[in-house]
Amino acid sequence: MPHRPAPSSAPAFSRSTRRRWLQALACSSALPALWPAASHAGYNIWTGEYTLDKATLQVGIEKRFPVNLRYAEVFQVQLTQPRIALDAQGNRLGIVSDARITSPLLLSAPMTGLLAVSSGLRFDPAARAVRLHEPAADRLELRGIAERDSRRLQAVGTVVAQEVLRDYPIHTFAPEELRFGTRDITLGDITVTADGVKVEVR
Repeated sequence: MPHRPAPSSAPAFSRSTRRRWLQALACSSALPALWPAASHAGYNIWTGEYTLDKATLQVGIEKRFPVNLRYAEVFQVQLTQPRIALDAQGNRLGIVSDARITSPLLLSAPMTGLLAVSSGLRFDPAARAVRLHEPAADRLELRGIAERDSRRLQAVGTVVAQEVLRDYPIHTFAPEELRFGTRDITLGDITVTADGVKVEVR
């Protein structure tokens, strides 16, 4: 009669069972020094990522507005009510704001409309900040303006993107958020998703 190996005494764990086991281990005394750091809002110990949701990003950009500037000494530009837009496909952060432009060169009343800007993101270790990276004006839409004046004013969006939003810190981490137990951590790749921004923890 062929010999059959004795059945293993170790139970077979499913993926969900292993996940529950890891969660229980993390909450136990087995990881006393690590768990406080892992419990920071937005940090997922299982995926090794910080998530900045849309609401957090919205709060960050609102601190930069309203914006008031002069362009070419003859245009007064006011930007208000910024709204965050997430471009997961292009891996870029969008910002749409209300725009108001006045100038003696415009024959009609002050122009109002929308300015749309998109930007990459980068992590600045020295400042512990996620910054806008090389923002660009996608479009400036003004109501009731002649095509000639519209072309002339497109440069306004470029100035706003380059001078007002370039390197702006959309979110700054607290020092304790970048410590895991006794170890300092660094942040790596930044990915824009449909729900927010994910920052890789290294």
